[in-house]
Amino acid sequence: MKILVNDRISQSGIQALQNAGFEVNTTKVAQEQLINYINKNAIEILLVRSATEVNKEVIDNCPTLKIVGRAGVGMDNIDVEYAVQKGIKVINTPEASAASVAELVFAHLYSGVRFVHDSNRNMPLEGDSKFNMLKKAYSKGLELKGKTLGIVGFGKIGQATAKIALGIGMKVMYHDHHREETTVTVPFFDGQSVSFVLKNNSMEELLKSADFFSMHVPAQKQYAIGKKEFELMKDGVGIINTARGGVIDEVALVDALENGKVLFAGLDVYESEPSPEIRILMHPQISLTPHIGGSTIEAQERIGMELANLIIDHSK
Repeated sequence: MKILVNDRISQSGIQALQNAGFEVNTTKVAQEQLINYINKNAIEILLVRSATEVNKEVIDNCPTLKIVGRAGVGMDNIDVEYAVQKGIKVINTPEASAASVAELVFAHLYSGVRFVHDSNRNMPLEGDSKFNMLKKAYSKGLELKGKTLGIVGFGKIGQATAKIALGIGMKVMYHDHHREETTVTVPFFDGQSVSFVLKNNSMEELLKSADFFSMHVPAQKQYAIGKKEFELMKDGVGIINTARGGVIDEVALVDALENGKVLFAGLDVYESEPSPEIRILMHPQISLTPHIGGSTIEAQERIGMELANLIIDHSK
């Protein structure tokens, strides 16, 4: 079977597919040329990340397609329901990048509570002339231990985030439409583990109770967190979004930062991605990364191998 890897997977994943007898094509094809390329080369399996759109037009005009694979979690760039209706299998790798995204959540959380993101902006500019002033400005940090983390969406990544939070002594609350109770097991280096039974909370209870928030829901038609939700939060909370742009109302977020409702935010995804708003990019209370949640060497290796194994299994 012929595979087009249009948005890159790890070399180990490619090698596994080749060893299993697949013909793997790693040519990067532009969106407007994708249909012609698939048909000309009789591509049966298309592997994408987030850059390539697998929409109705692609599905209707590529009769050779049998499998579409997403190297990652979210599948909002694939018309999954329509593809399935047309007899195309759609697969993704929901677990492979969970630990990497969860660790980035805490990179932003630690940066926020200790003002690292803003300090890193100002120390190179004024560290030699205003050291004591900067020391005073950044000396009112917070500890995460003992605080409550509210997780919105409790799938694989939400649970991976909870494990880190529990491991450092945080209380964890979550809200999820699809699960009432979840057992989270925190593993340690020596083979020991501790399990916690966590119960689903209402969104209102979560908003009123948590000190920090981490978003782990799919792309939304409406904001999961907007003006109304910010108003229900405690004063001085922190909020992290590594899920999808549009999950948080960025205008409402900036207003909440300006009026003190939110102490800091950490964003890996943006409403107007890949061109985030200047107001977001320049705000001193926002820690920023360019959509790199699952982009670690380890995660990419796991994603490539998991995707390869799924394709091999589905092709038997």
